[in-house]
Amino acid sequence: MENKESITIDNYLDSHYIHRSNWLRAAVLGANDGIISISSLAIGVATASTTRDPILLATLAGLVAGALSMAAGEYVSVSSQTDTEKADIEREKIELESMPELELKILAEIYEKRGLKKETALQVAKELTEFDALGTHIRDELGITEISQANPIQAALASGAAFTAGGVLPLLVTFFAPVTSMEYFLYGFTIVSLIVLGAVSAKTGGSSMGKAVVRIVIWGTIAMGLSALVGYLFGVNV
Repeated sequence: MENKESITIDNYLDSHYIHRSNWLRAAVLGANDGIISISSLAIGVATASTTRDPILLATLAGLVAGALSMAAGEYVSVSSQTDTEKADIEREKIELESMPELELKILAEIYEKRGLKKETALQVAKELTEFDALGTHIRDELGITEISQANPIQAALASGAAFTAGGVLPLLVTFFAPVTSMEYFLYGFTIVSLIVLGAVSAKTGGSSMGKAVVRIVIWGTIAMGLSALVGYLFGVNV
């Protein structure tokens, strides 16, 4: 019965939306960046070009460069975060060995600030220290949890793949849409894609679908509008 109950509780905890925050953030950011960046680039070139080849070349180059940039940026960012966390954990190990009484007091004060009575906070701190001193301090003093931790390689691959998936959509438009009105096809197709992305991310993350869609469409429109303006102002027909 205990195992059954434990499995039920674990499943219940895993069902919370916060457990999806890491991969959902990377996926939405990558796909959104891929759609908007590549569409904006294609629109900027399309407004200054009368032939398809320059548009295709710029869009394809932007897709490759963007995907690699996203992957590299995510890897460096998450690696830096991981290095900092590891350094803090090593420091915590030393402090637990050299000053256990002070660390116990710090832990008790943390629980007291969260609403426990002084005596209860101290008792909880003692029991958790006996059970897993380092793990308790990592979680409650440093604020490092499984949810907040991320794997640099996984983050890089997820971000690069999401950018590519988003960027391929406007690339397909540049292949098949008429050159004379390509910017309008790109804008319309991108808005539809952003609406779908906003709705899916909101549904997956349990947030308001309307807010997510409006937010992503507004910023996407601004980015594409400015890109088109640059194309008109500085473009030379090629």
